[in-house]
Parts: sequence; C-alpha cells; structure tokens
Amino acid sequence: MITVTRPSLPPLQDLIPLLEQMWDTRILSNGGAFHQELESRLSEYLGLPHLSLFCNATIALMVAQKALSVSGDVITTPYSFAATAHAIAWSGNNPVFCDVDPETLCLDPRGIGPLLTESTSAIMPLHCYGRTCQVDAIREAAEKNQLSVIYDACHSFAVFDAGGSVLRYGDMAVVSFHATKVFNTFEGGLLVSSTAEQKQQVDRLKNFGFVSETEVSDIGINGKMSELNAAIGLLQLDYLQEAVKKRSLVDAYYREQLTGIRGLNMMAYEAAEQRNFAYFPIFITEEFPVSRDALYEHLKAHGIYARRYFYPLIPEYEAYQRPECTAMPELRNARLAAQQVLCLPLYPDLTQPELKGIVQFISNPGL
Repeated sequence: MITVTRPSLPPLQDLIPLLEQMWDTRILSNGGAFHQELESRLSEYLGLPHLSLFCNATIALMVAQKALSVSGDVITTPYSFAATAHAIAWSGNNPVFCDVDPETLCLDPRGIGPLLTESTSAIMPLHCYGRTCQVDAIREAAEKNQLSVIYDACHSFAVFDAGGSVLRYGDMAVVSFHATKVFNTFEGGLLVSSTAEQKQQVDRLKNFGFVSETEVSDIGINGKMSELNAAIGLLQLDYLQEAVKKRSLVDAYYREQLTGIRGLNMMAYEAAEQRNFAYFPIFITEEFPVSRDALYEHLKAHGIYARRYFYPLIPEYEAYQRPECTAMPELRNARLAAQQVLCLPLYPDLTQPELKGIVQFISNPGL
C-alpha cells in the first residue's frame, strides 16, 4: 500500500538519550528544557523572534483569534482542511467563505470586498499547498477595513521567499506539526506572533491564562506542547533539509514523467520561492480519458492511496449548512478545484519502482 504521505521519523536510537533525560528530570510539560530549546532553534531557523509552540495547530488558530480579539465574521477559504473553519466556529465566530484564485488556490483578495459587513473582524487565508497568498493585496484590504489577518500556514513550514520565511506575514500565522506534515512532532503546532507583547499574551492564553501561581488574567486554554513532542521536533530538525531534498526529487520525477499527458495539469510555483514540496496536486480536466474520481478509484484498486485534497468544500459539509456560515454565491474556482484536484503520494521514502508504478497507472488508466 502506497499512502499519500508517510511520516518522516528520526533514528529511534537518537531518541533514547532524550527519553532518559525526561525520566531523570520528570519534567514532561509546562515549558521544560526541550520546549525552550525547540522554540529557540525554530526561531533561528525561521529568522523569526516571537514563536510559541502548541499541542496542535487547531488550538493555535483559536488562541490567535482570542489574542487579537476577533469576533463576529471571519472571511476564510472554502478550500482547506475542515480545521481552518472549525477553529473559527469553535471560537464562537462565523466563517464567511471567499472564492480562491484559480492559479494558486489561495483565497482571492478580490472577493473580500463584497463579503464585508459590520460584523467582519478578520481574514483567515490559507497558504495552499505551500503556495503563498497574495499577501500585499490581503494586507491592503485588512488595513483599509481595520481587520486582523491570521494566516493558516499549516502547509508552509520551510517555505521562504526573497524576504525570508513566509510565516512572517499577517498579524499572526499558524503552522501544523502533525504527523503528515513535512516537519512533524507527531502532534504539534506553532504560532508566530508579530511582537514580543503578542507572544507573551499567547503564552498566557495557551496555559489557562496564568500570569503567576495565583493570578489568572485571561480565560485561557491548555494548548501546551509536551516535552516528548518537543524532543521529537529537535531530532527532526537535524533531518529536515535531507527530507526536503528527497521530496524535491519526487516532485521533479512526477513533473518529468507526467508533462504532456493530455487532460492532466500540474501546479506551477513561483521561481523565487524556496519550496518545501509538501504536496503534489494534479488537475484532471475533461480532456483526460477518465474522471478525477475514476482515476482516484483506479489508483486505490492498485494499492495507491492518492487523496482528493480538498473535497468536498468546507461549506458543503453538513456542519456548515447553517445561516451564519455564509459564502460567495458560486465559489466557482474552489468548486472546480474540488472536482479536479488529486494529490499524489509524496514522501522521502518513496522508491523508484513505486514512483514508476504510480506514473504508469496514471498514464494508462485502463478504464
């Protein structure tokens, strides 16, 4: 069975000394030595000073809204994993779905204006598949309308442009360190703040709102990363560049072998960006011999588990069939992407025979 992704793991023997240290100190949570070291090393790697580790990215997205006093309507993308909108709804806010750009599949800033109401307080776009949103246009719309911008950057760890890490954009940005991501801590997340004061507030909110042993200033939540997850992260950092390089070779192989197949298109990326090769989406159009769903089933029948990321759209879920969850009338680009996109298996351990088999089944669907 070839899955769409497979977690990268450090050598097990490298973890043993760190586990022994945890057993010696009995410090398992609450910002221990591994937690502090991982924040420091990530800050150095990303070139960003105000980072907060979390137990997962969903809680981090919720804390970001709390820290920025977001309330009411939040303009967001319909083309994402459900957690993007879930974090808005769990915070007591209303997701308002804006169509995506047909090229990048990121939130289209041209759609923001018609969705604005007196209740709009924030924009939560997704850097989709590691493509970076139109950050300047989104910033202009936010500043003009006094809105906060929280980037769901869960796909964009280790993505850099000419100015540095793309996690620097917005008032805050959130990254996922889930097992399926390029960089994982088994479970985990990261919130990037703009200022030291913001980070201090975020760190209080993720620890129940405690300021001291006897003082609670905010109604916080438990969003802390454990020492075990932080230790895993420290080990993973040592192998990150190697993993990204191997991913890039898989990406290059797909591009070479799939180019020229009628009805199959591949996503283009900005040449100036340093990519993380997190996903490999293909677009199956009407000119392809079979439908996207037929190809999906064909691959699955041969033990190849590609994924229809993201299908269905979030506003099509039963959970979002309610009046307060509004959307643009058509969401034309998002709906087309949801019908066409198939993400192919991509992880460092994919072998050449496996890759060759995937390409053969796509090139000759045999249906």
